[in-house]
Amino acid sequence: MASQVETVSTNADKARLGLAAAMVIAALAGFYLLARQGQVAQWGALIGGLVVAVVVFLSSEPGKQFLAFGRDSWREVKKVVWPTRKEAIQMTAYVFAFVVVMAMFLWLTDKTLEWVFYDLLLGWKK
Repeated sequence: MASQVETVSTNADKARLGLAAAMVIAALAGFYLLARQGQVAQWGALIGGLVVAVVVFLSSEPGKQFLAFGRDSWREVKKVVWPTRKEAIQMTAYVFAFVVVMAMFLWLTDKTLEWVFYDLLLGWKK
């Protein structure tokens, strides 16, 4: 199976992605540089810069593909048939019962092998 790698094709998209990355860095720098101006200025610069970066990213082709992927994923999630509460409780009980039975089996196997090797074969009495 050959995997297909998609790359950013146009210079405009590359520029938008670079601008979005620069806006994220500028938002973080603004947050730290505006520490003396108060928290409102800090958080305003951070949130404003991140919002602008997201808008710039979503205007690029990779951003549009990301949105299309999100819409398709949401459409698929709506198709899922989720179990009822009763079914979920029953399946959880089955899993717990299996874990208990498996734990008992492994404990019994361990004790049997311990008895065979240490008591019968080696003669090491406790």
